[in-house]
Amino acid sequence: MEFRHLGKSGLIVSEIAYGNWITHGSQVEADAAKACVRAALDAGITTFDTADVYAGTRAESVLGDALAGTRRESYELCTKVFWPTGEGHNDRGLSRKHIIESCHASLRRLQTDHLDLYQAHRFDVETPLEETLRAFDDLVRQGKVHYIGVSEWTADQIAAALRIADEMGLDRIVSNQPQYNMLWRVIEAEVVPLSEREGIGQIVFSPLAQGVLTGKYKPGAEPPPGSRATDTKAARDSSPASCKTMS
Repeated sequence: MEFRHLGKSGLIVSEIAYGNWITHGSQVEADAAKACVRAALDAGITTFDTADVYAGTRAESVLGDALAGTRRESYELCTKVFWPTGEGHNDRGLSRKHIIESCHASLRRLQTDHLDLYQAHRFDVETPLEETLRAFDDLVRQGKVHYIGVSEWTADQIAAALRIADEMGLDRIVSNQPQYNMLWRVIEAEVVPLSEREGIGQIVFSPLAQGVLTGKYKPGAEPPPGSRATDTKAARDSSPASCKTMS
């Protein structure tokens, strides 16, 4: 396994990360999930990425159980906040209330006292960016979060966050998690150049386009039995895929 710094931060991560979108708590039984996590650790993967919304919060719980007993300092744990995790009107978005409460809930489910990377799963147009960034910064200062990142933000949104962080003396974004593969290269035009200038790392999801680039899906043919495309539970989810790579 190769390792690299996440952006220009001091955090070192494995070049390949283990994600658990439509697997843990959904497609894969708990025992199989634990075996997968153990195999990832054995292969040298130290970076694990999840989100509070995956499988209705169950994915975080399964990952927490799977990593239980592993020395906390030996791996990097990443999760996200934004999408609804309940029926309440504050159970979503990037308000101070939701960020703080969701962080505490994620910590409980993941059975840890800190997150190595806490990511804004999408941009919240209804909450002042200053409020969002201050909430993240407070979590960093409390020691509950080490670094902050974003997912699927535009270059303009990232640039605005960096400007506000510099003006207010807040912790800066160190990473972005976009979809990126040979078929989907949207970030190349604006996000990548900005990130290179500002030292922001990319944790790209769906590098194989959810299996399309493996060649298993043939034009005009039915998806092969047992593939992701035939899983009805997978079809109900709408978040990043389980394989992620760092750049």
